[in-house]
Amino acid sequence: MGEIKHKIVVIGAPAVGKTSLVRKYTKGEFQKEYISTLGAQFSRYEEMIENNKVELIIWDIAGQEAWETMRKKFYIGSSAGIVVFSHALDELESISEIQKWMDELRSNCGEIPVMLFGNKIDLIDTNDLEKNEKLRGSDSNIEKLIEKHNFLEYYKTSALTGEGVKEAFQSLVHKLYHEAK
Repeated sequence: MGEIKHKIVVIGAPAVGKTSLVRKYTKGEFQKEYISTLGAQFSRYEEMIENNKVELIIWDIAGQEAWETMRKKFYIGSSAGIVVFSHALDELESISEIQKWMDELRSNCGEIPVMLFGNKIDLIDTNDLEKNEKLRGSDSNIEKLIEKHNFLEYYKTSALTGEGVKEAFQSLVHKLYHEAK
């Protein structure tokens, strides 16, 4: 088979950690300062699977409304998508935006494989009973969205600690690789 290339778009509301997730996966780093993505930035990452080189071109697309018209161009040629939302309880409104991002992705890419990442799990306080109740409620909403949008998989991630990041990206890479075989 030799070499396989895939373009993956990473989308979601501003400040949910898209850039941090990509950076953690591709470079193993985390940058504490928040720097808003301007338009899009892309990273290349190579992985060997069964003696075949799989090259990923990961497009981290800005979530701000100001970039909405430009984003259409950034979707062109995408093999797969990752929708990111913040799983931190103070930012659960990003869950409600999943529908918007899926609509935008589908209108620009059609039926490509899509995964859902709930990022910032390191910010969840598991000792707070009231917050745990809210979290359980949000989990049931997330389950409904997963079913509705037919996400390949859902991962809870932390770009800060790295929890779930490698597993989530590698799951997508392996699915794309096996589809291409």
